Amino acid sequence: MGEAVEIIFTNGFSKLCNDTTTNNNNIISLDDSSWYEETIDDDLKWSFALNSVLHKGTSEFQDIALLDTKRFGKVLVIDGKMQSAEADEFIYHECLIHPAFLCHPKPKKVFIMGGGEGSAAREALKHKSIEKVVMCDIDQEVVDFCRRHLTVNQQAFCHKKLNLVINDAKAELEKRNDKFDIIIGDLADPVEGGPCYQLYTKSFYQRILKPKLSDNGIFVTQAGPAGIFTHKEVFSSIYNTIKQVFKYVVAYSAHVPSFADTWGWVMASDQPFCIDAEEIDRRIEERIQGELLYLNGAAFLSSTTLNKTVSQSLLNETHVYTEDDARFIPGHGLAYRN
Repeated sequence: MGEAVEIIFTNGFSKLCNDTTTNNNNIISLDDSSWYEETIDDDLKWSFALNSVLHKGTSEFQDIALLDTKRFGKVLVIDGKMQSAEADEFIYHECLIHPAFLCHPKPKKVFIMGGGEGSAAREALKHKSIEKVVMCDIDQEVVDFCRRHLTVNQQAFCHKKLNLVINDAKAELEKRNDKFDIIIGDLADPVEGGPCYQLYTKSFYQRILKPKLSDNGIFVTQAGPAGIFTHKEVFSSIYNTIKQVFKYVVAYSAHVPSFADTWGWVMASDQPFCIDAEEIDRRIEERIQGELLYLNGAAFLSSTTLNKTVSQSLLNETHVYTEDDARFIPGHGLAYRN
């Protein structure tokens, strides 16, 4: 065995590994005892056995790692928080994209806030009615290495209907004159010092986002952990904040194995939603090219039925996200550490 080497990940985690080697593809090979560890809370951690580290570094905005794990395949980690895993990202992205698209009468123009890995765009482009998808991510480095390493999304990145913009989503929406049928928040989790917590605030939803929706437009966002012990971190607050801006708001959740938790999304509009399992199945059949792996009408309908504890918390939540009074999940972004 070679000398033990401590690999320090720029998101704040350290590992004791043996016999590390680096090849020309910037992949650090590790031995069978190598693990990646994510802090879920002060007293809770979630570990993954690693094959290799495909990329690690710090961009202008955030810490980034792309890991090859034994259980979940390639895993994207931003500011120490897993964003997506190759083995089960279809659960997260189908839940993020398709309910809003299927509830809309005929979506044509879509704006994705974030989504740098390309999976949200991939799912959006499955809908036959789509004419234009604008994907706006703040971090060129995240987009570049996802484009390079996540082969499942290469076709989406090259799609003629995709307009990729590197910019702050708030600034990009603010300067645009066009309106969108659907706006999607595929953003990193709100962590203190992270680049995107302001995109969860009431003022952003009210002043910038909502005016960019068409008359029957729908907004949907990922809303963080929605588990029995974690839903009060940000999920209930994001839900309550959106309720202050839109007439009709639906919260729903699904278990994502690689997140080690139930995850939440919030969908909103000023038009009522038709959530009928048979109608959703019919629209999936008529509107979508290819097959969905997770979502059907029954699955979406059941996902909107939250357990008693979470439902009660959402009903009783009073906190509203503002720039000066935000909530964060455990962890810290780059700006906080600087």
